[in-house]
Amino acid sequence: QDDELKYTLKRLVEGLGATRKAARPGFSLALAQVLQAFEEIPMCSVLEQIKEKHNLEKGKKKFLQNAAFGNFFGVMALFQSGRLVTDRKALLESIQLLQQLAHHQAYLRDLPRKTLIDIISQVPETVFEEVLFGTLQSDLASAFTSPDNLHLLLVGMQKFPGVLKPRNLKKLFGSPTVVNEENIPRLVELLQSVAKSEKKDKKLPNVAFDLLQVSLKEGVFELFWKEGVEDGLLKEKSGPVSYMCYRLLGSALPLLSLDQLQMVLKGKVMQHYGEHVVTTQLPDRFKFAPEMEAYIDEFLNSCDDLERQLAVMIGFSTLTNQGNPVFSSSSRVVRHLQPVALQRYIDWLKDMFLRPDLDCCLDFSSNRQKQNQENVNRAHHKTTRLRKWVMHRLSTIIESPVKKEECLVMDISRFCFFHAFFEAKKTTSQIHEANVLPSEPLDEQFHSVAENYFFGLLQTLNTLAVLGDTAKAAALREKHIHGVTADGKLWIFLLVEYANKLLSSEHVKVVKPFSKGQRDAWERTLQSVKNLQKKENKSDSAKVVAFQQLLLLMAIHLFKNPSETMDVLSDLLNCTERAFSKEPKKKKADNAEPGWIEVMVEILLSLLAQPSLLIRRISRSVFVRICPNLTKRGLQLILDVLDPYQEQSEESAVVVMEESKKKIKSAQDTDEEGSDDSSDEGDTEEENDSGEEEKNEEVDDDFRSQLMNVLQAGNVLVRDDSDEELDDEAMMALDKNISALFAEQQKRIQAKKDEKDRIRKETILRRDFKIKVLDLIEAFLTKQSENPLVFDIIEPLLHVIEQCMSSDSDKQEVDFLQKTANIFRNSLCRAKQYCKRVDALQEDLHAFVERLVKKACKHTDSSVALYYFSASLYLLRVLRGNTSDKSSAPPTPLPEKQSNTVPQACQLLSTGCLDMERVTVIYRQALTQFLTQRKSALTSSMFHDLFTRFPV
Repeated sequence: QDDELKYTLKRLVEGLGATRKAARPGFSLALAQVLQAFEEIPMCSVLEQIKEKHNLEKGKKKFLQNAAFGNFFGVMALFQSGRLVTDRKALLESIQLLQQLAHHQAYLRDLPRKTLIDIISQVPETVFEEVLFGTLQSDLASAFTSPDNLHLLLVGMQKFPGVLKPRNLKKLFGSPTVVNEENIPRLVELLQSVAKSEKKDKKLPNVAFDLLQVSLKEGVFELFWKEGVEDGLLKEKSGPVSYMCYRLLGSALPLLSLDQLQMVLKGKVMQHYGEHVVTTQLPDRFKFAPEMEAYIDEFLNSCDDLERQLAVMIGFSTLTNQGNPVFSSSSRVVRHLQPVALQRYIDWLKDMFLRPDLDCCLDFSSNRQKQNQENVNRAHHKTTRLRKWVMHRLSTIIESPVKKEECLVMDISRFCFFHAFFEAKKTTSQIHEANVLPSEPLDEQFHSVAENYFFGLLQTLNTLAVLGDTAKAAALREKHIHGVTADGKLWIFLLVEYANKLLSSEHVKVVKPFSKGQRDAWERTLQSVKNLQKKENKSDSAKVVAFQQLLLLMAIHLFKNPSETMDVLSDLLNCTERAFSKEPKKKKADNAEPGWIEVMVEILLSLLAQPSLLIRRISRSVFVRICPNLTKRGLQLILDVLDPYQEQSEESAVVVMEESKKKIKSAQDTDEEGSDDSSDEGDTEEENDSGEEEKNEEVDDDFRSQLMNVLQAGNVLVRDDSDEELDDEAMMALDKNISALFAEQQKRIQAKKDEKDRIRKETILRRDFKIKVLDLIEAFLTKQSENPLVFDIIEPLLHVIEQCMSSDSDKQEVDFLQKTANIFRNSLCRAKQYCKRVDALQEDLHAFVERLVKKACKHTDSSVALYYFSASLYLLRVLRGNTSDKSSAPPTPLPEKQSNTVPQACQLLSTGCLDMERVTVIYRQALTQFLTQRKSALTSSMFHDLFTRFPV
């Protein structure tokens, strides 16, 4: 065993200096494991063996690099074994060897110094004082000559304060402290050099963080920050140095007292950071803002002092660029605020909104902004920018996953609603939001932005999980119910109640006053909602909630677009009365007045064309609740939108034009609910096509003949063979006629181009609308998969897929096709549930199967034929899974032994309503075509799927 151990050590020591770079760490780790397992091996003897094998003085120069690495990885092995700290002699010799290796920077760079510092940080104070202090005195004395030596000193001061006392420090380098006015210039130089050398690491150098900690320990942080950082490091116009200053700021947050935080957050580093955030908005620029937000997030998460939490939040919220805080208004760091700190931060935000205090802000302007200074009211401009940020910050606090109470959510919601749509005539204690008047009135531009922010907040409330710790709230959360309070009331209903209170108050006024008709519609809506709430506990509760939610949403929208909302609200109120009227239902003729469900579908389709994401989401939610009541006529209204053969109809054109107007309007201001999922990227795809088409377009015959007539009238063509020239007067007349002709032709070309552009935009808007309508189809297929109306959806979806496959597809068209295909494949063909009441539809479904298979056979495109064939298989599954009334007798049970051996025999032999002879003929003909016709669109995978799923 001794011989094997000696051989093992010999091989491992030799491998430390291997020429292969990847092998050295492996040999080092293996040696460390051996030393850890066999404690009887003397550490000193192994170190001597390493020095002897990898001699730095006697070896050849070309092997010097391998020798240096051999010694370094040898010391690393001793350290990683965990025994080096306990063996004083080996420890001392290892430290001396590392000091010697530090001179070989060409090979090892700063690895020996870093390892030395790592070893020292693990050494007890007595061992450091008795064994290492004397050896390291020269390095410690020259601390201000290199960043590595400075780092060694700083680590020693923090680890061994009893050894590196001010008295010993004065003996080492003539000063009892490290951070003082005399040493600041040299410290700044060292930090600048280390920032540039470690810029690729993108993290705060350890020496900088240790220097920060030592300055706090010595009680001279203010001197270090102002003299060393603000007046020292920041003077260097260098990216790496600036980023180190920002990282020092972020790393210092958890270490500073309240006074120190306030000093730092109002200093030059903060302002410099703000300028960086504003000037790096362009893409492909390094942005430090996410890293700073991570520092703030970490500080707030670890800090228990609400005063310091509040100081940091207010400090970053008052770093403003011409009034607009550079701190993101949607930052999620507020989730770590303690409840009291959160409430005080919200109160501060409200106070800054009502009485903006620009003097407390650390405001700055970029160089470009200074050059573009205009003669406008700068104070008003800054106040407006600050208020917009505060409004958005308040609305996003509700969305943040911070623990909050219902009263806090309602307080923010009321504040945002009031200042978006109302103004206080005078202060009143009856309305909390009118207790204090804004120091400067809110203008129309602000109200338009605030409206959008409020509807973004309303979207958050609509998807907000139930708050509170009560058993009722927990039960609602388990049911995944959103948008209600713990007592089951809709958030939007509470806001409508608040709005009604404001409308009846004499102390406030609406920004957009209601007309008598609009006020009557408002009152009628509230009464209708109250009537619906009385029916909420009855059987048709989903339908009640759907109407209630949509009525409340339209009521709120009266404050934003009174005139546009009135038509929809009026139709919706009439539809509500009809839907819940107690009159007996009568059978309708084909030309009879449409039922409430048809009217509701038309309303929902019109709302889907709105630019508001909130309206579209609530429309889909309402449709999900009322889709059990959907009729064939109602479904046909939805399918007509998708019909590719009705695109040019008058009705679809109206829808598109209405949507176009709303999209143009919404493009002028910020969309309140964020970006939409619709594919509007197609707007710019063909912008350059018209120019190319114009170049390639041949001159039409009419223009050619008109030009010939002009030239003949001027006798130009007649004079081609003569030497006579036109006089000046005739030439001027000819030029004038030709110029007029070309100008008229240019107008015609431009008109054609404009018409083509208009048609293209209408096509994009129409397709975008269809993509939204597909959501209703998907919702119906998901929620009503057992409804016989599902069969009416199959062919329209197939027509859409067929038409999209055959057209020249841009990106939006491809998205439309993919979404349609996914719905057809996943929500229809692969649905786990299907209609179980098809006894009366047997003949129609068999004819449908025959029609689908024939269309699949006739197709030339196998990808389209696959969808037709898959639809026929879906119908086969439906027919097979249903039991005919004529053959409803239960099957004869199998004997017990036989049933054990063939457990699925009954299932395999059952054909349900399926007419086997008829279906066999249909698929036999298809199979014959596939096997006999070379150009058949059918594929082997289709029949493999058929035989696998239906082996009978």
